[in-house]
Amino acid sequence: MFHSIRPLVVDGNNSLPMQTSPADRFIQFINQGFSKPYAKGLVLLVMVVIALVWANSPFYESYDHFFHRPFSIGFEGFDLTEPVHIWINDGLMAIFFFSVGLEIKREVLQGELSSFRKAILPVVAALGGMLIPALIFLAFNYGTEAQKAWGIPMATDIAFALGLITLLGTFVPSKSKTFLTALATVDDLEAILVIAFFLTPFIDVQSLIAASIYLGAMAIANYAGVRNMWFYLIVGILGLWLALLLSGIHATLAGVLGAFTIPATRKITEKEYQDHLREWTADFDTTCAAPQSLLSHHQEDIISKIIIESKRAGTPLQRIERKLSPLVNFLVLPLFALANAGVRIEGDIMEMLLHPVSLGIICGLLIGKVLGVSLFTYLSYKSKIAVLPQGAGWNQIVGMGLFAGIGFTMSLFIAELALEDEALLAKAKVGILVASFLAAVIGYLWFIIFKKKQNVQ
Repeated sequence: MFHSIRPLVVDGNNSLPMQTSPADRFIQFINQGFSKPYAKGLVLLVMVVIALVWANSPFYESYDHFFHRPFSIGFEGFDLTEPVHIWINDGLMAIFFFSVGLEIKREVLQGELSSFRKAILPVVAALGGMLIPALIFLAFNYGTEAQKAWGIPMATDIAFALGLITLLGTFVPSKSKTFLTALATVDDLEAILVIAFFLTPFIDVQSLIAASIYLGAMAIANYAGVRNMWFYLIVGILGLWLALLLSGIHATLAGVLGAFTIPATRKITEKEYQDHLREWTADFDTTCAAPQSLLSHHQEDIISKIIIESKRAGTPLQRIERKLSPLVNFLVLPLFALANAGVRIEGDIMEMLLHPVSLGIICGLLIGKVLGVSLFTYLSYKSKIAVLPQGAGWNQIVGMGLFAGIGFTMSLFIAELALEDEALLAKAKVGILVASFLAAVIGYLWFIIFKKKQNVQ
């Protein structure tokens, strides 16, 4: 997110770093803090606490007013006016879904979902982690207004889950972490399908056709070798996103669909890139005879060539995913948490927790997730269609199932779409927050306890 430059003192042919200033040290501290794997989960947690405190403080009306005040984008005669809350959930969250789409495409092309043997275990485990929580929720809410919200306990919040696993360090085998990453990725894909097929209130056919045309144009551009990101940005936002928004299908799906069209191929091979770098580096070295503050025109040309060639050597998909990561993790998701986690607790908290909606979510995430992940993993292992991750035993699989019960972001998102009644939505949010917190604590303690038992033995 931040970049610091260490100034050099040039003395003859020696370049020695100057003492860093307090400002440099502060920027370095921020850089190191935000680069920690658990940082994004910690930021989310802080925003949840702020939202809860704000919503239950004497300043609650300012919270409600801020996120429900109208905000317009466009110009007179052609503008969109929606509450800030909607812009965050339908607009900014499209960026999050775009990053999810990039991650899914990368995993399918060259990752844990790139082959049947690699993909079968997380796919089957995620399927169990979807079906059983949904059935548990329906057992509590079948025949009620809330039954259409069965998708709430299906999702896994990968930021929180992986952040906690990072804190556990060597307590969790690296292959188990990979397994949870793949499982959460499949979970996200399942949640996206639920939104697309079950949470779409109406469909405007003309807008849907327009969205298909824009998506087709992006796919054709990919096939034709267009790598200019401005093309995909303009067509994706002004075309695909807007058309889906008007069609009735949730606009955040534009992020996922658009991500699938982003090029994932390189223009040159690694060897070609290495050869060119060696040639240009040697050429650059010959022009560095005198220490000067300004570069020569020839040096600038070499640097420009290296920048262009570096882009040709990489894939747009990976480059965009890397650049979007700080924006998503430290702006989009924290804003979403602040806007959606502010549940005002009115009346008896136990009454809210014991409501069928809350109980369905809590039991679905806490019991259904671990049961579904563990049971479906066991069945796929016993039927010999899959093997366990290297170094992982059944204790780790159960622990992964517990962490998969951290629903938070996707669960809140689905709740916002599925429940129109504010009272039911508040109870659902309480259930999500409580279940996610308990799943995190129990999962963390699970790994600590079993690691200590292994050390004793």
